[in-house]
Parts: sequence; C-alpha cells; structure tokens
Amino acid sequence: MTMMKTIVNVGIADTKTVSSPNTIRTLGLGSCIGTVLYDERSGIAGLSHILLPDSSQARAGNISPMKYADTAIPQLLEMLHEQGARNIKAKMAGGAQMFQAGKGTSFMRIGDKNIEAVQNALRKLNIKVVSADVGGNLGRTIEFDPVTSKLSIRKRNQDVFTI
Repeated sequence: MTMMKTIVNVGIADTKTVSSPNTIRTLGLGSCIGTVLYDERSGIAGLSHILLPDSSQARAGNISPMKYADTAIPQLLEMLHEQGARNIKAKMAGGAQMFQAGKGTSFMRIGDKNIEAVQNALRKLNIKVVSADVGGNLGRTIEFDPVTSKLSIRKRNQDVFTI
C-alpha cells in the first residue's frame, strides 16, 4: 500500500511541521529566510518563513512570534521536540538583498540582518547549520523532503538545485 505524499505550504511569517513522506515548502523568499529544522532519524521536519530579525522592534502587544528569527526558531524547535524529534539539524535559504541601497546604508539591508539573526538564534540553541544558500539578489522558493533531507531551491529564472 502506497502512502499519499502531501506538500505542506508555509506562508510568510508562519511555521509548520511535517513528517515523512510529506514535504514542506515556502514561496517568495526575498529578504526573508526559510529555516528548516529536521531530524533525519524520525523523519520530522519544520519550516519557518522568517520575515524580520528581532522581535524587540515590534510594537507592544502586536507581536506575531513566527515573524521574527529570535522567537520563531525556538518555537519551531519546541514543536519538533513535542513530536519526538531529537537530533536537530538546520538548513536555510533566502536573505537576498532585494532593494538597492546606497553605500553604507544599513536600513535596507534586511536580508543581511535576517541571515545574521537566524544564525545567532540557531547558535544559541546549539543547532548546527548543515547547509545554506543565502544572500545574493534573487528570490527563492524552497521545498524540504524529510525522507532525503534535501532542500530543493529554485531561484528566479534558474534551474532547481538541492543542498
């Protein structure tokens, strides 16, 4: 008997989990970061589509925790632990510089700030980043397969590749 495979879509500032044979995908990563946490042994994985680096910038009472690197990643880890995942690794993609800013202007460097914030959040939780495709100036769509632990990445006007 063959099991039906489902693709779970993750929206902007959202986080979801899957278990094999299902895959998980997010579209439209520009300066946002798609962060995948997974456990190869259990076949459990989760994906956060992180919009901004730091929740301290949010207005009081208006915090959506899945929007920020410093809050989404710990919550995703907790979700995975609740489902039995233990040996957690990470893959990440995104963080493009979608807008051209003047030299020395840090305001528009959201992609770089997101990359750094995700790396810091993972470091604090002692989660190793196995592979990453970050930076540049092209948006991405990513899909993670917990069966193979491969992250498929499609950049605008380019072929799909895996990390």
